[in-house]
Amino acid sequence: MREKKRVVVAMSGGIDSSVAAALLTKQGLEVIGITMHFDILESSSRLNLHVSNALRVAEKLGIKHYTIDISRDLKEKVIKDLCAEYAKGRTPNPCIRCNKYIKFSALLRKARALEAEYLATGHYARIKKVRSTEYGVPRYLLQKARDQKKDQSYFLYRLNQNQLKHILFPLGNYTKEQVRRLARKFDLPVSYNPESQDICFIPNKDYREFLDKQGIKSRPGYIVDRKGNILGQHRGIAFYTIGQRQGLGIAAAHPLHIKEINAKANTIVVAGKEDVFASGLLIKKVNFISKPIKKKIALRVRIRYNHKEMPAGISPLGNNKLKAHFRRPQFAITPGQSAVFYDKDTVIGGGIIDKVLS
Repeated sequence: MREKKRVVVAMSGGIDSSVAAALLTKQGLEVIGITMHFDILESSSRLNLHVSNALRVAEKLGIKHYTIDISRDLKEKVIKDLCAEYAKGRTPNPCIRCNKYIKFSALLRKARALEAEYLATGHYARIKKVRSTEYGVPRYLLQKARDQKKDQSYFLYRLNQNQLKHILFPLGNYTKEQVRRLARKFDLPVSYNPESQDICFIPNKDYREFLDKQGIKSRPGYIVDRKGNILGQHRGIAFYTIGQRQGLGIAAAHPLHIKEINAKANTIVVAGKEDVFASGLLIKKVNFISKPIKKKIALRVRIRYNHKEMPAGISPLGNNKLKAHFRRPQFAITPGQSAVFYDKDTVIGGGIIDKVLS
């Protein structure tokens, strides 16, 4: 029987996951670092940098380190969906699918195969264990991070009870600045590395090149107003999103925003900002972290990562679908993005925005 509890840490080679590994090591746990790698459009130099940074941190901490090839899962579970959604004129969030199918599925299975009790990541979020008289076993709540500016609970709404009881978020009670100071205190070799904001498998945010290599070809079409009058030409619907104002290449007497993307007609409809607000939305592929709602309930809803959650009524429709209606209209509700439901700081669940209702 092992003297220490074993935990696998997903190490990306960045500051956050490195500090997470350091904190758990200092707590006396048996820490094993695993770095995911893939060969999909990623240059060998960029790939090697992530792996080498993680390896240097593991050596500094004196922990074991392995790599795991996730190329197949990434392509099948994340990239195919991303390409299909963009081809339909929708705006997907690949990080959410990656969390569901790779980090907290494939990687969690790997951790359990290594006989680890937990999988830890550098996400800014918190897990709270609570007693439940209803279920007779402890329940786990997913909550916002202490650092509201860095909170990543939005990306984690697809987690379930079986996953949460085996997951640790060591950075949940720290601010980003505190994490940077800890990196320097622990003398980690990545202490002064810049923070990466790119989607890991799309270098330099070049969606056009990436989608083109995945077989999603750019097909120019018309930009029209709500009456169908042609105002200009777009480069291909995959490169635009609802609410966008910059980069349309059209002249008008007042600012115009994208109101609708019509994949079938290959057109983009623009309108004044006031016409891009909506109060209702249909939500599909819903996941509830604890238990599903059975009747209309008032919650706060976030419709994209950088959106402040707002009060809305949530109504179940059956077939894993919901309808939400905001008290006040919201700007640029975007099909393909996720709507995440909150009760104060606790994530109740969420789903994919399927349709915007007026």
